[in-house]
Amino acid sequence: MKRFVPLALSVALLVGACGSSEMTLTEYVDRLNAIIAEAIPQGEALFASPHGAVMAEGAQLSDFTPHDLQMALEQVGEIEVQVRDAAEDIDPPAAVAEFHQLYFDTRYASAREALAVRTGTATSWEELSETPEMAAYRTAVVEDKQTCIDFQNDMDATETRAAFADTPWLPNELKEIVSALLGCDVYPEHPEDMFRP
Repeated sequence: MKRFVPLALSVALLVGACGSSEMTLTEYVDRLNAIIAEAIPQGEALFASPHGAVMAEGAQLSDFTPHDLQMALEQVGEIEVQVRDAAEDIDPPAAVAEFHQLYFDTRYASAREALAVRTGTATSWEELSETPEMAAYRTAVVEDKQTCIDFQNDMDATETRAAFADTPWLPNELKEIVSALLGCDVYPEHPEDMFRP
């Protein structure tokens, strides 16, 4: 879920003001923030759970089984469905409509769901690591991370970052998020090696 918030804020900040006949960027960011604020405690509880800890970068796979990963992926899916369902109720400003569609699509979810199903039949991490489902999942995370980095680079290439602190419509509690380089550091350093024994 973390990938949604900083990217949404940053893209919204890079575009101009919207017409009065549609949701404003302020309203859009506020709605996204409210959706994510509800999901974050669920995600934190999952990653702190005995089976959810398998998703932490640097986790020792020998401490877990593929079944642990299956349970964690299924719970991530439940949280993502809640986020996507809430996002579907948003009619975003035209300036961020393409962004909204991109970040709430089901490409990553489809790869995660397929991997969750496959983990249910895996007898070992070695077997699971070599499956097409794991390859597709790793590719989805690699692509998602690259998209985040591309947005970060676009943002860094502009002079608008210097003006963020003075943006009147930006809620104060979100300024720190916006200045955190889009949060791309939440991705694994080498997603192509995720869950590789």
